[in-house]
Amino acid sequence: MENPVASRWSKSPRRIRVLWQSLIAWVVIALLTYCAFVLQVNLVAISSLYLLVVVAMASFGGFWQASLTSFLAVACLDYFFMPPVFRFNVTDTQDWIALGAFQTTALVISRLSARELRSAREATLHRTGMEKLYELSRNSMLLDLHQPAGAQLAVLIHRIFGVRAVALFDMSLGRQDRMGDWGPDEQNVAQECYLRNAEHDDRATEASQRILQDASGPLGALVVRGNLSSLVVDALASLAAIAFDRHQSFEKEERVDAARRGEQLRAAVMDALGHELKTPLTTVQTASSGLLELGGLTDSQHDLVKLIDDETLRLNKLCTRLLQTAKLDAEQVGLKKDEINVRELIAEVLTGREAEAVRDRIEVAVEDSAMVVCVDRALLVMVLTQYVDNARKYSTPFTPIKIAARMSHREAIISVHNFGSTIRVEDRERIFDRFFRAMDLKDSVPGTGIGLSVVRKAAEAHHGHVWVISNEKEGTTFFLSIPIFARRKHEY
Repeated sequence: MENPVASRWSKSPRRIRVLWQSLIAWVVIALLTYCAFVLQVNLVAISSLYLLVVVAMASFGGFWQASLTSFLAVACLDYFFMPPVFRFNVTDTQDWIALGAFQTTALVISRLSARELRSAREATLHRTGMEKLYELSRNSMLLDLHQPAGAQLAVLIHRIFGVRAVALFDMSLGRQDRMGDWGPDEQNVAQECYLRNAEHDDRATEASQRILQDASGPLGALVVRGNLSSLVVDALASLAAIAFDRHQSFEKEERVDAARRGEQLRAAVMDALGHELKTPLTTVQTASSGLLELGGLTDSQHDLVKLIDDETLRLNKLCTRLLQTAKLDAEQVGLKKDEINVRELIAEVLTGREAEAVRDRIEVAVEDSAMVVCVDRALLVMVLTQYVDNARKYSTPFTPIKIAARMSHREAIISVHNFGSTIRVEDRERIFDRFFRAMDLKDSVPGTGIGLSVVRKAAEAHHGHVWVISNEKEGTTFFLSIPIFARRKHEY
């Protein structure tokens, strides 16, 4: 409950100011009255002088000071200048007309003066607010983006605007930062504002709440306690939203940059590993092939040397894939594109050792025997070889493996189909990631998880793409699509 004594004392400075200004006006009225009486100034002249005093008091003081001054002026007019002189005749119509004119002048001029003063104060506050907002915007551009923006903004707003308290909630970090005088029950005031999605201004407590938003949606909340206009609070919310968005963008860029550096490091390691392994593998393969050529080996020795030769060849191809992956990741591979007939390319793949064990099961269907694509032969042979090798390893024995090629708009689509193990829906994108192997297949069939990642990189290098469909009824089909930049041979 408000204390009456305290309220009276809080209003006393204004009352004292009104009394002092009224006393000054009365002294001026008294001096004018004395001079006019001595000099025998006529009624019209002294009335005009009194009116000027009322106007001045209404302009620089206020309505109550001007009203009291007008009463004194009318009393002086009636007593000293209107007949009968030295006698009050308050029933005279002229007195009421003069009083009405003075009071009307006091009311109109005081209202106009108050409006102008209020406008001037608002303009000053607006200009000051704009200057502070400009200072805040300059400082917000210098924020350390490695640190959360909320804590830095809270300090800046509290210092620049001199508010009693400020709180910021960053939704992306789940973090609230506060500065100033907050009560124990206001620990999560900004977070609660965000959760309630509430925006309002409480003039009694001088508290304002705003939701921070950008084009993508809400970013957090701002709660300010201080003598700030709604426009300034809205501007603060916009600056805070921009700062939060900048921090989030910077973090995303940092993560992308870190991932890129990690990818470059991994590519460099694979490149180094592939080159280091190539030399000893070539030596072992040369030795094993030499032993096979010399002959004179027993059956057991021949089988062992043949095993060494086959596995060395497999390791050599694995190293080649590692080197190709490293170059494709670093985008350092130079494509040697030629116009290649698709049917001839498939035939070349089927002469490889990977297709030898299943050659009798392979069916080829090329829609147009004259279909030509402009590609890097070595990379495309590698892609199809990997597809055929996968079909061999994961297909059910004695089931057919179908290789098909057809035209679709301006793309050539090559597919390899088999019946056997299926790929879950959730794994159909990830299966082309490096080192990924499906949980239900990685223990049953040996592999490294590198081959399909190289396939995707090779397709992307040709501005194409790869995908797979798989179910128990239809089987599994791997696809490769490549844009056609060359004409068909029969169109030459």
